Amino acid sequence: MRLTEIDYDDSMPIDGYGPGFFRIGGKLVEGAVTLAPTGLRSWGGYEDLDAVLALAGRVDVLFVGTGAEIAHAPRDFRERLEAEGIGVETMATPAACRTYNVLLSEGRRVAVALLPV
Repeated sequence: MRLTEIDYDDSMPIDGYGPGFFRIGGKLVEGAVTLAPTGLRSWGGYEDLDAVLALAGRVDVLFVGTGAEIAHAPRDFRERLEAEGIGVETMATPAACRTYNVLLSEGRRVAVALLPV
């Protein structure tokens, strides 16, 4: 038995990231994305509310990866999601990837919206 073995059930973990891309569930994906236990979707950034509002009722928390450095999400973006019952936590993309994977492995109802580093 390996001590570091993690079971994600049918969900896709974030395996890695780099300039302009993510490796998710073993596949290379370019550009900004949203990822939840329900699936992967390209994301048009803060103006693309449809991609994140589709998660309402399916997740409790959305981690927003703001790129290489932490930045504030626009107020209207945050307020709209919170009005739909989605908690929003903003952090740098590397931290959002790690946090998502940990909580996903615990079976939590989480999602990420990631801007590439």
